[in-house]
Amino acid sequence: MRRLITAAATALVGAALAVGAAMGIVALLDAAPEQPNTPLVSYETASAGS
Repeated sequence: MRRLITAAATALVGAALAVGAAMGIVALLDAAPEQPNTPLVSYETASAGS
């Protein structure tokens, strides 16, 4: 009986760690970048009146 409880507790801890890691990864992917996303090359566009 003791081994069954140990195995169940280990499975629960493993599942909790997996869920925590998944939530951490999602939080990292949702984070805003540290630098602004500006293009390296920009092209001048002709105005409509010219």
